[in-house]
Amino acid sequence: MNCKLICSAFVLALTTTGAIAQDIPQSQVPAVVVNSFQQKFPKAKKVDWELKGNVYEAEFETGLFGIDQEAWFQHNGKLLRYKTEINKRELPKSVLDRVKRDFPGYRIEDAKKITAEQKVSYAFEVKSRKEEWKLVLDPQGNVLTKVRD
Repeated sequence: MNCKLICSAFVLALTTTGAIAQDIPQSQVPAVVVNSFQQKFPKAKKVDWELKGNVYEAEFETGLFGIDQEAWFQHNGKLLRYKTEINKRELPKSVLDRVKRDFPGYRIEDAKKITAEQKVSYAFEVKSRKEEWKLVLDPQGNVLTKVRD
């Protein structure tokens, strides 16, 4: 329950701060943040920076096919959260089993792996012809958030 509350608060904070986010050039990002980013993601391409409150967000691509990724940093360079696109086949079996059980006949789209303070979760959409849901599950297949879209 506590994890659900934390995840819900985090999602709410990200969506509400998004309204006041501003794009900034890398030259306005503190050097400690840029250095931390470059150490953690040396192969990053097409990096765009945003300032959301006091958190720096880097949106970037890696790999041959330009996998979309995002990383959030504190002003001191500490990585807070990291999100990367994944193929739905990369979801853990327990997550896939939960979707099959709770959403039979739905298809999975827009899968992402999220790491925040050594805790991993998986966010994705499940869609049928009549409805769609946004889900966040932990690696064991427990539903952390479930929102009808």
